[in-house]
Amino acid sequence: MKELRSFFLSPFAFIVMALFAFINAWLFVSTVNAMRVATLPYSLVYSVFASGWFWMGFLFIFPVITMRLFAEEKKTGTFEGLMTAPVRTSEVLIGKYSAAVTVYLAMLVPLFLFFPIFKMVTEQEGAFNNGSLWGSMIALVLVGFFNLAIGTLASAITANQLIAAMLTFVGVMLHYFFGFFMGFTTLPNSKWAAGMSYLSTVEHMQLLSQGLIDSRPFIYYLSFSVFILAITYHIIESRKWRI
Repeated sequence: MKELRSFFLSPFAFIVMALFAFINAWLFVSTVNAMRVATLPYSLVYSVFASGWFWMGFLFIFPVITMRLFAEEKKTGTFEGLMTAPVRTSEVLIGKYSAAVTVYLAMLVPLFLFFPIFKMVTEQEGAFNNGSLWGSMIALVLVGFFNLAIGTLASAITANQLIAAMLTFVGVMLHYFFGFFMGFTTLPNSKWAAGMSYLSTVEHMQLLSQGLIDSRPFIYYLSFSVFILAITYHIIESRKWRI
């Protein structure tokens, strides 16, 4: 609750949420206008979420959400009190991570309201496919869990919020561009390329945004999120014993 209050009571938080909603509203309108001018090969949902403009704005929100989780505690000197309180390290970690997830999901709500509102206003039943919308929603939630885990880890290893934000941004950007890097360094249609595509955010997003629900993204993002949080736990626990 403390993390949620500190975030939602900050004017900066509402500025970030409003800016994120505005950018995606502009992207949505631009995509609709492009579909009016010429027939696009993909659905409205796929065209929006496959856009590089969407991902550039999307990846910026994770440093903002997570940079204060532990770094601020260390900077203000409350980290020691938090670690010596009658509460488990795992409970502190889960509490902060859950708060970040809640904020993130709240930021996604306006984004996914664009599509049903558009369908209601235009009265076009074929405006988009429900499967692709649900698939995109699942993809963004899974990617969000993973990126928030990276941000939580970054905030746990430094007392500087700016450094935590930079580490988070570099981490999520490298993961996003991993699929592009692999495309230049692997042979097409090879087993190695197929294995590397499993690690590509772009690949998973393209499949799910077309309504092709697959178990692989669930296994990949959830397992690695848990793995990163486990590393974060051990980092915090080691510092707890040095207090």
